[in-house]
Amino acid sequence: MSQDQVDILKRALAREKSARKQAEKILEHKATELFEVNQKLKKSNIGLEKLLLRTDSQLQGVFENIVDAYVIIDLSGNILKMNDAAVSLLGFKHAKENFNLMKMVHFSELKRVQESFKNLFDEGSITDFNVNLITKDKQSKIVHINASIIYDEGVPVAAQGIVRDITKEKAHEEQLIASESRLSTLILNLDSGVVLEDENRNIVLTNNKFTELFNIDSAPSELIGQDCLASSKQNSVLFKNPEGFLNRMREIDAKKETVIGDELEMVNDKILERNYIPIVQGEQLKGYLWTFKDVTLNRTYRKSLEVEKQKYYSIISNMNLGLIEVDLNDRILMVNQSLVNMTGYSEKELIGIKGKDILPLKKDEGILKEKLRERKQGKTESYELRIKTKAGEIRHWLVSGAPNYNIKGEIIGSIGINFDITEIKNLQLQKESLLKKLEKSNDELHEYAHIVSHDLKSPLRSIYALTTWLKEDNKDKLDATSVQNFDLIESTLEKMEQLITDILKYSSIGSDEHDKVHVDIDTLIKDLLEISYTPDHIKINVQNELPIILGNKTKLQQLFQNLISNAVKFIDKEEGFIDICFEELENHYQFSVKDNGMGIDEKFHDKIFKIFHSLNKRKDSTGIGLSIVKKIVELHEGEIWLESQPNVGTTFYFTLKK
Repeated sequence: MSQDQVDILKRALAREKSARKQAEKILEHKATELFEVNQKLKKSNIGLEKLLLRTDSQLQGVFENIVDAYVIIDLSGNILKMNDAAVSLLGFKHAKENFNLMKMVHFSELKRVQESFKNLFDEGSITDFNVNLITKDKQSKIVHINASIIYDEGVPVAAQGIVRDITKEKAHEEQLIASESRLSTLILNLDSGVVLEDENRNIVLTNNKFTELFNIDSAPSELIGQDCLASSKQNSVLFKNPEGFLNRMREIDAKKETVIGDELEMVNDKILERNYIPIVQGEQLKGYLWTFKDVTLNRTYRKSLEVEKQKYYSIISNMNLGLIEVDLNDRILMVNQSLVNMTGYSEKELIGIKGKDILPLKKDEGILKEKLRERKQGKTESYELRIKTKAGEIRHWLVSGAPNYNIKGEIIGSIGINFDITEIKNLQLQKESLLKKLEKSNDELHEYAHIVSHDLKSPLRSIYALTTWLKEDNKDKLDATSVQNFDLIESTLEKMEQLITDILKYSSIGSDEHDKVHVDIDTLIKDLLEISYTPDHIKINVQNELPIILGNKTKLQQLFQNLISNAVKFIDKEEGFIDICFEELENHYQFSVKDNGMGIDEKFHDKIFKIFHSLNKRKDSTGIGLSIVKKIVELHEGEIWLESQPNVGTTFYFTLKK
């Protein structure tokens, strides 16, 4: 127990002690008054003892036969006499105990008891007085008292009373009152209109919902006692068929049978559900109970549900998907027309048959059994199944299966939606076959390119060697024009060899697309600049630290090398620069290579990425470099474009997948 609780208890005990002392003072004052009365009685030779002896003799039979507790007290409240029932009720051990009855009164009721004693002395008796007592054995009891004054020759000398224990009765009464209060509150606030009539058809009880449904301005309590039949005639105008409403009510009343779910249509389009219960006790009719509930929303919803059900039934029946419902034993319960068309069997031939016995191929029966087992465990998925139609044709189905539940959430079977993918499957098989053939052709083409490259380069090298020998052997005999022609032949041969090399590079891009690693572009650029020749008048700047990319390292090196060398070739300024930058996007990295070279006219922007297309007819340009760049970018799921202005410079932008 906390300190706060201890303090509260102490204060309560102090208040009780104070009240008890105050009560004892009042009792002492009353005792003094009674003592004076007793002294007067002694002077008149009428002693209380003599009275008690006479009373004992007169009431002996009463004490022996009375069932209730009987107590005699003096005018100070001291117990003079009590029977065995009183001994038991008040918690004494025997009948001769000396005890003041006022000490049993709960301190909170002392004032009320004192007032009742005054009434007892003034009126000579009190009846139906209830008081809370703390008995001698410390039990709290509520007692009912009828008491009267005992007189001797007109002088009050004592009081006698019958005391009954009504503790349990009082508790039951309070419970009954609480129960009646709860029931009354419940009925008053029910969502159904309630009318309870007695056997004479007068209203005993009604509630707020009833007055609301029937547009009655009066409170439910104001309707009690009214004639229900008269009220029904007045309210009949609220219904679309007033006479029908009254006739049905008379019919129900005449039969005296329970009626549930009568529907009534009101002029405001509301629909009421009426129930009737006769109240019979034994063979006697005691009253009538009517209930009315607004079911407009429910009925509207039900009709809407029926419409929706019919709509979806039509959709299911005519959709291009085969629908089938089976029970836990795989017996077919329902199929739609599409499934009938897909199998070639009639609905009659399918209903009641196990689907696995007639539909799947023998090789696929195990798949269907496994999927049905998973349905029973609540699993949902899609899978492919081969089936044989009634005509013996093999078809491929995509089956989407799901467990079917009842309203209790129990699995009672499964539902399957089937889509015939035979044509799609055939196309897929054809596609796979074509891809294999294409892959083989690509391999052969790649091999052929290498062979052709080797075969073409061999005679070129032979011609180059022969030309060089002729030039060396006859250098003193050749005039200037002949020497120039020999130089032209050598230059042409070099260009042809470079062209063959570039074609081989272009054809090989993508052949090793799966050979991807994490490439540090920053390191790659640094290594590339160290091994590449850059004229002194051109400065190459990397503006920010470049990222790491998952890609083909050789191809990425070729990409940046081509763009940088391309920029170097076409810078025509005394001081040139090449700036390399990057920006991080959501799914890509965006790079840029900017120079201050010759620039490219906008009308040529779409042409420069095409193979063999060169804007500047330089002897070291084959027109394949930017085509290779574009192909490498696309290999890494990116795009390439440019911004350029003649005589100002060019910026190539490209993206690479993260």
